[in-house]
Amino acid sequence: MTSNDTAFARACQVIPGGVDSPVRAFGSVGGTPRFIDHAEGAYVYDVDDRQYLDLVGSWGPALLGHAHPQVVTAVRAAAGKGLSFGAPTEAEAELAELIQLRVPLAERVRLVSTGTEATMTAIRLARGATGRDLLVKFAGCYHGHSDGLLVAAGSGIATAGLPGSAGIPEPIAAQTVVVPYNDAEAITAVFAELGDRIAAVITEPAAANMGIVPPEPGFNALLRELTRAHGALLIYDEVLVGFRVSAAGWWGLEGRTISPDLFTFGKVVGGGMPLAALGGRADVMELLAPVGPVYQAGTLSGNPLATAAGIATLKLADAAVYERIDAASAALQGAVVDALNGAGVTHQLQTAGSLFSVFFNVDHPVRNFADAQTQNTAAYRAFFHSLLDSGIALPPSAFEAWFLSSAHDDRVLEQAVAALPAAARAAAQQG
Repeated sequence: MTSNDTAFARACQVIPGGVDSPVRAFGSVGGTPRFIDHAEGAYVYDVDDRQYLDLVGSWGPALLGHAHPQVVTAVRAAAGKGLSFGAPTEAEAELAELIQLRVPLAERVRLVSTGTEATMTAIRLARGATGRDLLVKFAGCYHGHSDGLLVAAGSGIATAGLPGSAGIPEPIAAQTVVVPYNDAEAITAVFAELGDRIAAVITEPAAANMGIVPPEPGFNALLRELTRAHGALLIYDEVLVGFRVSAAGWWGLEGRTISPDLFTFGKVVGGGMPLAALGGRADVMELLAPVGPVYQAGTLSGNPLATAAGIATLKLADAAVYERIDAASAALQGAVVDALNGAGVTHQLQTAGSLFSVFFNVDHPVRNFADAQTQNTAAYRAFFHSLLDSGIALPPSAFEAWFLSSAHDDRVLEQAVAALPAAARAAAQQG
């Protein structure tokens, strides 16, 4: 029995399923999750001190690699002054200014602790601004685990094959209208029928929680057109893609041509610490307490350690960082395609900036959640474990994005390139 087995058995005695977030449990790939002891650069090390080339990146925050010295120094300096104050700090305004500098549409910013909290607040704000109740979301998009959003969600929900969650009252679920992603006809029909009752549309502007599913050309523009015409708000959930796929997130990558009313940010914005944010139009954001009637609060919101990590990360993430990550991603994508083609594995590799994922045994573009669910998850499972045995850690789910960092240089990626042919052959054996 490895130390991972022992750690997992111990955790299962005190933590439901042995993990504090479901996808970590290896439920869809099988086996024992790796318990991480420490990380540095492009690598994580488990409790058996085995090294893994990390393509999870803490599910997105590790844009600069793990334990970047300047980020760690900033957090240590902040910790030396105190861990939490429950009072405002200048660092909160500094981080908000850095967000606004990258995304000027974020005219006002509120810092919170989690992406779920950010999206939940954005929706409450949209309902407060419009006086309406209905929310529109897209099947397979994941916006956190608040009640009204855990309907036809992606990420861990997709992994578990669940349509939603127990414990959500039907009247709350009924306030969420679910539409297929990338279906212009369906979203147009929904607004034709319910437009005067819709408070907001929330979307991943490039879906990354059912695997990577980019928007069809013109789809996000249509969402802006429909919401504006019917007096609803458009919320870009950039918790995952924000400040990762470009300095200005997906909004920047698509050319800054669309003007959402609200954004939510997470992952990179906290530099690996528990921090998220929402931002948007000043007139909408100032409906938040204490200046407006929409209540939101959090004892640890704008925590000084988290803001220090976020400030350091955003300051370090310059154009050269994004160029390195884009180049590394392109190189790894090419190697994955070559290996799968060499093994005769039908697949679809899809991208959103530097993010990508592979749909096994799919021979056409994946446009929505229904398409994503046709993939051969057994093939991914075999591919995953072959790479894990070679010291390469992929996301433990076929419905997640692969993440690289500026620490993933050519030397680091050689390990992955060398291991891919065997992993592709393992996938091929699953049909």
